[in-house]
Amino acid sequence: MSSELLDALVALEKQKGISRDVLVEAIEAALVTAYKRNFDQAQNVRVYLNLDAGEMKVYSRKEVVEEVMDDRLEISLEEAQLINPVYELEDVVEQEVTPRDFGRIAAQTAKQVVTQRVREAERGLIYDEYVDREEDIVNGIIERFDARNLYVGLGKVEAVLPMTEQIPAESYDPHDRIKVYITKVERTSRGPQVFVSRTHPGLLRRLFELEVPEIYEGIVEIKSIAREAGDRSKVSVYTTNEEVDPVGACVGARGVRVQAISDELSGEKIDIVEWSEDPVVFVANALSPSKVLNVEVDEEERSTTVVVPDYQLSLAIGKRGQNARLAAKLTGWKIDIKSETEARDLGIYPPTFVEGEEEEAAQTMEEAFEAAGLQLSEEVDAEQLYDATDELVEEDDVEEEALIQFYADEKE
Repeated sequence: MSSELLDALVALEKQKGISRDVLVEAIEAALVTAYKRNFDQAQNVRVYLNLDAGEMKVYSRKEVVEEVMDDRLEISLEEAQLINPVYELEDVVEQEVTPRDFGRIAAQTAKQVVTQRVREAERGLIYDEYVDREEDIVNGIIERFDARNLYVGLGKVEAVLPMTEQIPAESYDPHDRIKVYITKVERTSRGPQVFVSRTHPGLLRRLFELEVPEIYEGIVEIKSIAREAGDRSKVSVYTTNEEVDPVGACVGARGVRVQAISDELSGEKIDIVEWSEDPVVFVANALSPSKVLNVEVDEEERSTTVVVPDYQLSLAIGKRGQNARLAAKLTGWKIDIKSETEARDLGIYPPTFVEGEEEEAAQTMEEAFEAAGLQLSEEVDAEQLYDATDELVEEDDVEEEALIQFYADEKE
């Protein structure tokens, strides 16, 4: 074994990151294979390499037995003790059997097997590197594409971006730099296979971590994400720090943070809402930018009935039902949206006063009627009621529609 081999192993260790011990093991296995193929296939042998001294030796291994059935694999106790008196039954005797012309044959075979082992070791290192990066975001360069997939270079490996994971209407050109989300890493006969996505909600989460320090540091937490890639997304955020506005932190000054994320996703619109453990509040927030008048919750069915102003019904539902659909995904609650007029006709709006509010409402109405010079027993039309409650609504932030409904109930 020449010094060139040792130098080559050292170079491979530095360049490829493959342990010298792994390579030595590969060479020894190759030499055993070469010996059996070219000299004695049935013989049990071991190869010893001393890279520092440049030595290579082949030893036959025979088991010590009472009666020899195959002299290529076994040796009698008497013969073994002639070699060394300490041998006993079932011991293994090793004797050097290195052929004279073994070097040339071994070199050819070793080169092939070592090349294969090096390739396998490299694949193993690549797999270990990327399997630890599953559910993480990486930068890549578009290398090529076919009818079904786009192939993104990540450095040591080429990742697959399937058509189903590409943002609709987003154009991709060779050599473009893009951010992708690693969804899965698999071992295959051709090496590790990395699958990436541009539509996964995890990509949006990682982008927020990159752009918003409060999220990266754990001050603000992303509770849930609902995404229709390339079109619109909703993100719910929360913080226990009373001094931090979670929505404002994600939006950034003049919207620079959320705009940077939107630009990375080809202009995808992103609604950021505050999370709440109260489904009434959370569902109302999730339907932003629509105003919500009331939310009725059915815990058993895990559903809600939401009332919105008539003029905002289409806004609440969204184009092709998108706003309502994303809000339902974000909250995990079924959402049935009703207009204010429809809700009144069904008798589900305005809400009944909670315990303790009836007296307050009655007192407020009495004050309103007294200020307007009206009596509660009088027949009053809607315009008079609005006029009577306008001033109090402005001063006390009282729900005008609830007061009027209260008056109607009292009349009945």
